[in-house]
Amino acid sequence: MDLIDRAQDWLSQDPDPATRAELQALIDNGDTAALEDRFSERLQFGTAGLRGALGAGPARMNRVIVAQAAAGLAAFLIEREAKPSVVIGYDARHNSDVFARDTAEIMEGAGVHAHLLPTHLPTPVLAFAIRHLGCSSGVMVTASHNPPEDNGYKVYLSDSSQIVPPEDSQISDEIDRVGRVDELPRSDAYDLLGPEVAEAYVEAVIALPDAGPRDIVAVYTPMHGVGRDTLVEAVARAGFPPLHVVREQAEPDPDFPTVAFPNPEEPGAMDLALKLSSEVGADIIVANDPDADRCAVGVRDGEAYRMLSGDQVGALLADFLLRRGLTGTYASSIVSSDLLGRQAAAHGQAWQQTLTGFKWIGKIADLAFGYEEALGYSVAPHIARDKDGVSAIITVLELAAGLKAEGRTLIDRLDDIYREHGLHATTQLSVRVEDLAIITRAMDVLRTSPPTTLGGHAVTSHDDLAEGYHGLPPTDGIRLGLDGDARIICRPSGTEPKLKCYLEIVVPVDDSIDVARSTAAAELAAIKADLATALGL
Repeated sequence: MDLIDRAQDWLSQDPDPATRAELQALIDNGDTAALEDRFSERLQFGTAGLRGALGAGPARMNRVIVAQAAAGLAAFLIEREAKPSVVIGYDARHNSDVFARDTAEIMEGAGVHAHLLPTHLPTPVLAFAIRHLGCSSGVMVTASHNPPEDNGYKVYLSDSSQIVPPEDSQISDEIDRVGRVDELPRSDAYDLLGPEVAEAYVEAVIALPDAGPRDIVAVYTPMHGVGRDTLVEAVARAGFPPLHVVREQAEPDPDFPTVAFPNPEEPGAMDLALKLSSEVGADIIVANDPDADRCAVGVRDGEAYRMLSGDQVGALLADFLLRRGLTGTYASSIVSSDLLGRQAAAHGQAWQQTLTGFKWIGKIADLAFGYEEALGYSVAPHIARDKDGVSAIITVLELAAGLKAEGRTLIDRLDDIYREHGLHATTQLSVRVEDLAIITRAMDVLRTSPPTTLGGHAVTSHDDLAEGYHGLPPTDGIRLGLDGDARIICRPSGTEPKLKCYLEIVVPVDDSIDVARSTAAAELAAIKADLATALGL
């Protein structure tokens, strides 16, 4: 079919009046450029499920794409099990509730018994619900911390961890076999759940803290997302004082009006929380991203406040759990700090690195704790084998309250860790692009003509992660080892148009932690500047 015929065929099976009107207007106006943009390719289903901008056509997130995904996933589950089941959750983004109901109806119509969570809830509640209800699979409709025009579709299997190869390609193949979505059988006989699953999740989370100090003054922002009600309930029932919630970001709002990007890592996203912290004299700041699977932490530093990095929070949580005696494998993604390996070894525990993404960390059988530097932490894999920003915040509050009772802070404890293991300083060179060719060129430079020195450090090793690295599956990335115990890993983002380069240097703390910190900052800045120049960024 030609372009107009394909658009007309899509239009004829689209159940959404808004996207039908959008597409009809493009056809009527003969806007072939816009039609090509929507029909030249389709959103590809992978280990991250689906994620993209809302709109009409196969290159956008819409009810046709979601119906195809639901039918393909149903066929995959039916092939694997005699009586499969699925639980479906959703966040507060545009159309999330509609996509979730469509999924429930199509699953039930296909013979997969569907449970639908009753309202928008955090992603970790959905991950918990899979094992709690004994389901074969889980679907979370969310685009996490992407811009407001996006939505997504995340798939889990029965162990409550996200899919990995080969399941992603197997589900994708089934999606490709789906015919017209207006001919798919639907049923409203799915199970609309009440509040009992979210209640069971909160009960599991509040069982995590030991008896101990609870005095802590904390500012919290849910970043216009769905974390507030669940976290506030857990905080109260765990015995902590009420959180000071950032009023301007307290209510779920799919337009995220106070931030450029609803991601605690993005510049400016935490400004309102930092301001409120100064007003109330907070001890710490905690934040979730919009679907509450990530956790950000800020601290008082003298008279001001600053945010900790994901690696710093990971080191603090690991230290807390190791000192508590939690045994098992401590895991982190390959782009996260190597400090976790030294911490685990000092306590006689195993350390394992994985590819980027919690889907890999969640697959580790004896996982005790896992984290990735992008603010993702699993402090309780028995609750959900995925990152969980709610249980992470509860654990941070417990740690901070215990330190406060001793007259100490999170920074004090972090400095103790650095004195023992060396100051592991990390930073990123992260570039958001409109033209994806910029990323391709930068990766080509690293593969074919990598720099020989960066920031005065000789490049001592060059590993193409596409060829595998230390037993890990191949992935698109380059690792450069530098003398002086430094390293760089560069990779394209899997969910955003970004090139991400992760830098780490280790500086011994001989006398002064401040001197070590200053030395590390200067060396990282020099390496980062030279890397940007070498990659043409």
